Amino acid sequence: MAETLIADQHAHDAAHAHQFDDVEQQRDAATMGMWVFLATEVLFFGGLFASYIIYRTLYPAAFAVASQTQDIVLGTTNTAVLIISSFAVAVAVYGAQTGRRRTTIWALALAIALGVVFLVIKFYEYYQKYVDHHVPGPSFEFPAPYTEPAKMYFTLYFLMTGLHAIHMIVGCGLLAVMIIMARRGDFTREYHSPIENSGLYWHFVDIIWIFLYPLFYLIGRHLE
Repeated sequence: MAETLIADQHAHDAAHAHQFDDVEQQRDAATMGMWVFLATEVLFFGGLFASYIIYRTLYPAAFAVASQTQDIVLGTTNTAVLIISSFAVAVAVYGAQTGRRRTTIWALALAIALGVVFLVIKFYEYYQKYVDHHVPGPSFEFPAPYTEPAKMYFTLYFLMTGLHAIHMIVGCGLLAVMIIMARRGDFTREYHSPIENSGLYWHFVDIIWIFLYPLFYLIGRHLE
């Protein structure tokens, strides 16, 4: 019994880096660092959301008409895909916390697959915009008198959804790294903060989409 307790203590001590007193302190520091990073991301996206609100206030009719060109089916599908992916990440975190390695790996793989589905749908939507000449630039076309305000709408659309897509790609990369670490057995019931923090990042990206979806797809669709 004493030898078992000593072995457990050695495993517990090995789970944290030398600059931390224990695993709990390391987990708290990592979590705080992730929350600080996410706060900077909120400020970054907050500026873009503020720009959207300003231009939407200035040109409500044009933004409403432009939003009706969006494919509501694809936008709704992507929203459902991300909600399910967040659930998969939550399952992965639970698996890591309870020492279920296979659950963790399969849940992370599912989340990555759903992230890829989201990106494929989003890039297909971009292709549709290109075909319809709704990409801001020399070939941009939109009926008068909404041409210029609609160009601003699509500029914000590509900028904000494009940045979100980049964050999604980064998130898929993070989860892929988590799968590698999980397969190596790097995570234990005592040490799994990398998966928890990667999960926080993934949930943040999903929440950003939850705000983007109504702004670009739903508002103003009741107008004729």
